[in-house]
Formats: sequence, C-alpha cells, structure tokens
Amino acid sequence: MAPVARFRSVVLDCPDPRELAVFYAAVGGGTPVEEDPDRVVLQVPAGSRLAFQRAPGHTPPKWPSADHDSQQFHLDFDAGGTWEEVDAAEEKVLALGARVLDREDSESKGFRVYADPAGHPFCLCRIEQP
Repeated sequence: MAPVARFRSVVLDCPDPRELAVFYAAVGGGTPVEEDPDRVVLQVPAGSRLAFQRAPGHTPPKWPSADHDSQQFHLDFDAGGTWEEVDAAEEKVLALGARVLDREDSESKGFRVYADPAGHPFCLCRIEQP
C-alpha cells in the first residue's frame, strides 16, 4: 500500500525552542535552524528532523506516571555497545543539563532514562553491535 504522506519531523513543545534544539544537537548531532522566534528545527544527521516549538505554560511530563500528565512518547539514542560507552554518554548529557529519571536495572533493561532541560524523557540505550 502506498503511504498517504511522508514522515517529516517530531515536534516537541517547550518553553525555549533554541535552548532545547542546542541540547539535542549536542546529544545527537545536527545544526539548529531557527524558522521563526517560536520554532527551531534540528536536521538530524541520520535524516529525520526534530523540531521545537514554544509552548507558553509548558508542563513537563512525569516519569513514570499513569496520570494525565504522563509521557506521550520519548526519544531513544544509541549510546554504544558497552556500558562504559553509556557511562561516558551519561556524563555528557548530565553536563548538558539532563537529569536522571531511571537507572534502576539498566543492565538488564539495556537503557537508562533521563529528562532533557524541558523535562521530556529520553533514553540512552546500549545497543550490541553485530
């Protein structure tokens, strides 16, 4: 079946689009491009786009939560094939302004959960290379 449309981007609401675009550029690569004062786009090197739009009164999701303010989605990042690589990536994202949400049982789960500076959850995943 032919698709109806082509995927363009994931858009995150946030209080400061430029700040969040710079954060994710440091995490996953790319260059933030300001489309207007309320919207910044980050072309991710792998091809997709992350966009950030100003949302006055933005309330970050809670992790974990079954309530109405729980996460709607999260982003996964391949942080390498070893826990040493994930540890190094964790150190860097924390220095960029992320905070830890869940590290419990990370070795058995294969990922750790963090919040970006606006409170959106994302994961650093250990991906075993073939």
